[in-house]
Amino acid sequence: MGAGRAFDELVAEAAAVSVDGWDFSWLDGRATEERPSWGYARLLAERMARASAALDLDTGGGEVLAGVPLLPPLTVATESWPPNLARATERLRPRGVAVIDAHGERLPFAGGVFDLVSSRHPVSTCWEEIARVLRPGGAYFSQQVGPRTVAELTEFFLGPRPGPYTRDPEVARAAAEAAGLSVADLRYQRLRMVFHDVGAVIYFLRKVIWTVPGFTVEEHLTRLRALHEKIAADGPFIAHSTRFLIEARKPA
Repeated sequence: MGAGRAFDELVAEAAAVSVDGWDFSWLDGRATEERPSWGYARLLAERMARASAALDLDTGGGEVLAGVPLLPPLTVATESWPPNLARATERLRPRGVAVIDAHGERLPFAGGVFDLVSSRHPVSTCWEEIARVLRPGGAYFSQQVGPRTVAELTEFFLGPRPGPYTRDPEVARAAAEAAGLSVADLRYQRLRMVFHDVGAVIYFLRKVIWTVPGFTVEEHLTRLRALHEKIAADGPFIAHSTRFLIEARKPA
């Protein structure tokens, strides 16, 4: 852990490390996040094993999809951020997965192609497009970031954030149903996060860029120093993430 190290040392280290991909192992021993009880990776693997054609949206660096033991004969992934796109291609191509550079809401696929569409922590969800590319009887399966996730950290840097909060499970349910899908499962959990030093916070904010939009070490140095002093005086910084699991089916 870095709690006893000097502020400048922690800042320099965390500002220099690569944040490409969606691997958080750099935070081992420095930050922890409670995981949802449902086990998304396991549930996804079960569904992938039964599918014949699958699409994984916003695949990141392909970490989750690469962990699926048995992929469908046709498996496609999309990603739009260039560093993640390169990592996903390198990781997934050997398993026969085509990784597509996809921008915008329109998906570059014909209608009714996939019997499973999945996404872990998508940037946004275009329900109409998901419904379009699903085969009749097919399903969308996703774990998503919920409302006010890591709000304690956001508000430490930016102050109170007014609602409404669009990343809400009931908003997702209504949007899925409006697109003609039937919600078969919807679960929500609030999960504890612990940051043991300011370097862990910097790394997290550089990687999860929507937590403090426009975050840079230089522009937020005063608040970072205040956070360092708070951790030194009071112990680890505690925040909470929120997650929801949603499965929605297209009528057969």
